[in-house]
Amino acid sequence: RRNPRDWRIEDLYVVARRFGLIIQQGRGSHVTFRHPAVRIIVAVPTRRPIKEIFVRQLLKLIDEF
Repeated sequence: RRNPRDWRIEDLYVVARRFGLIIQQGRGSHVTFRHPAVRIIVAVPTRRPIKEIFVRQLLKLIDEF
């Protein structure tokens, strides 16, 4: 949470699973994270490194529920 830089997509998977988020791998280069109780959907490109904005959006999604 304190350092949203240099995250990898695997790190996002770990955090998402821990908080019960639904992870959907599309046919493209993005992965979507969502939770049934929240209307926010976060789409993250799987390129490395993950930009800070996507990490912050995922944390906002977790904070919403």
